[in-house]
Amino acid sequence: MANIAVNVSNVSMKYRLATEKIDSFKYLLIKKLKNELKYEEFYALKDVSFTVNRGEVFGIIGLNGAGKSTLLKIIAGVIKPTIGRVEKHGSIAPLLELGAGFNGELTGIENIYLNGLLFGYTKKFIAHKIDEIIEYSELGKFIHTPLKNYSSGMKARLGFSIATIVQPDILIVDEVLAVGDIKFKAKSEEKIRQMMSGGTTVLFVSHSLGQVENICDRALWLEHGEVKSIGNPGELIADYKNSN
Repeated sequence: MANIAVNVSNVSMKYRLATEKIDSFKYLLIKKLKNELKYEEFYALKDVSFTVNRGEVFGIIGLNGAGKSTLLKIIAGVIKPTIGRVEKHGSIAPLLELGAGFNGELTGIENIYLNGLLFGYTKKFIAHKIDEIIEYSELGKFIHTPLKNYSSGMKARLGFSIATIVQPDILIVDEVLAVGDIKFKAKSEEKIRQMMSGGTTVLFVSHSLGQVENICDRALWLEHGEVKSIGNPGELIADYKNSN
C-alpha cells in the first residue's frame, strides 16, 4: 500500500427521495406526523472500488447523474458514504465547486484570505503568496471588486490559483477547467502537469474527453453510480463514445 494515494473500498451512497411532490413545509410536516411520507431509495453510487497510485493523474468520466461529483465529495471528506470506506495518504486540496468557500460580498483579495484559511494556510503564508496568486489568476484590477460581480470563469480562475499555490499530495478537480477561456484552460492543464511531475496525485472529473485523454494516466467510467470500466484513457473513452 506504500504506493497508494487513495483507496476506495466498496463505497455506496444511498439517498431517500420522496415519491410525491411536497409543495410546502406545512404539508411536509403534516404528512410526517401522520407517518404518510413515502420514500424511494436511490443509489448515487453502488459498490465502487478502485485505487489511485501516488503521482498518478486519474480521470473520472460518465454522463450527468453518473455519480462523479458525489464520488469526489466522498473522497474529499465533504460527505460520508452510506457504506464503504476511503483511505487517503497525504494532504488534500479539493477544488470541487465554483465559488465554494467564497463570499460574494467580499473582494477577490479578501476571498483569497478567506479561502486560503479554509485550505489551512496561515495568514502570514497567504500574505507572502498573495501577489503570486493574483498574477496567476489574471484578474488584474477586478481583484478589488466584490465576487458577486465575477463571472463563473473568473471565480474558477481565482479558486484554482488559491488551491494550487502549494503542492498538495492529492489535488481533486471537478469540472473547474471546463470554465474560462482557452488560454487559461491550457495554463491550468500545464499547472496540473507540473504538479504531477512533482509527485502530486490528481483526481480529475471533466466532460471534456479530450482533456481526460491528454492529462490522465488512467480513467474510470461511471455509469448509473457503478464502475463500468477502469483503464487506459484512450481505449476507455473510445468505448464510452461508442456506447452513447
